[in-house]
Amino acid sequence: MRTISLHIALLTAILTGCKQKDQEAGEAGKSPGRTITISEEQFENAKMQLSSPEERSFPRSVQATGMIDVPPQNRAVVSAFMGGYIRETPLLVGDQVRKGQSLVVLENPEFITLQQDFLEVGQQLRFMQADYERQKQLVAENISSQKNFLKAESDYKGKLAQYNALREKLKMLNFSIPSVEGGFISSTATLYSPISGSITSMNVSKGMYVSPSDEILEITDNDHIHLELKVFEKDIMKLSKEQHIQFVIPEASPEVFEARVYLIGAHIDENRTVKVHAHLKEEDHHRFLTGMFVEAEIITSQDTHPSLPESALVEIEDTVYALRLKEKNAGGYIFEKVQVKVGQRYQGYAALEFEDPAEIGETYLTEGAFSLLSGDL
Repeated sequence: MRTISLHIALLTAILTGCKQKDQEAGEAGKSPGRTITISEEQFENAKMQLSSPEERSFPRSVQATGMIDVPPQNRAVVSAFMGGYIRETPLLVGDQVRKGQSLVVLENPEFITLQQDFLEVGQQLRFMQADYERQKQLVAENISSQKNFLKAESDYKGKLAQYNALREKLKMLNFSIPSVEGGFISSTATLYSPISGSITSMNVSKGMYVSPSDEILEITDNDHIHLELKVFEKDIMKLSKEQHIQFVIPEASPEVFEARVYLIGAHIDENRTVKVHAHLKEEDHHRFLTGMFVEAEIITSQDTHPSLPESALVEIEDTVYALRLKEKNAGGYIFEKVQVKVGQRYQGYAALEFEDPAEIGETYLTEGAFSLLSGDL
């Protein structure tokens, strides 16, 4: 009987001890996180820093891609109004030209024929003009018939139209009318630059024949460049004029440049995108070239959130942690590892979402958190 009582007492003690251990384990599981203690000397040597979350603006943006371009009036394609052989072409791609500068010299025997026809028509015109004036006076004095006057008028005006047409053709070919009328006839015609800029393409060489449909060269004036972006249809309702743009040229520089929305297209193209025209800030301070590919963010709105530098956050198995200062005493610093919810990230800062507003006023380790938590990675 005494033996049975002893076994019952022993079993009761074991069960009670297990229950206490389970309760202790449960209480330990409710702990907010493990603590890390470092001395003040370690803190200083590692150049660690402390800070509290601060309110910062985080933009909401629309992604876009595009290129650097120039307005249509800043780009010119040079071609000939009449065919001819290239006699002189001294320019190369990249050469700077000014408006009115000689670009290409063409040679064609038809230029001689055109000038000859102009001179001959001019001589005939003077005779017909004199006959027209004489018939007009005779009709006024009832000496000549109306039929003769109308014939002279018709011949004169027809020849005048022919003369003016030939004159305009010569002017289009940049011939000097006074020189031609003075008897100077040339087999060559010079093409001049319609704008100032740089040669971006040269499609001919000396001795080559070009027709009126051929593009001889192209000139681009980079004095006023802009962004030509493409935005997907789903984002177009978020855009408005004057919105801020940040863009990079990934193939040329990591630097971030700025622009503003100037025009928004009113047509959706076959790729379900809309064109957005933007003006650059401080375009004179950078060497942008037309055709450069850009990646852009159009800032549509701004949200304010408490934030910490990204250096204060460490990601471990898809969970983000920070070290919150629990206590500072003579022995050094005591940090508590806490899990944090991270929202947007922008320019080295991360927006934090706190369930308890009191946590916003807490102090966190902003430099050195990775080295302390690296053992958990």
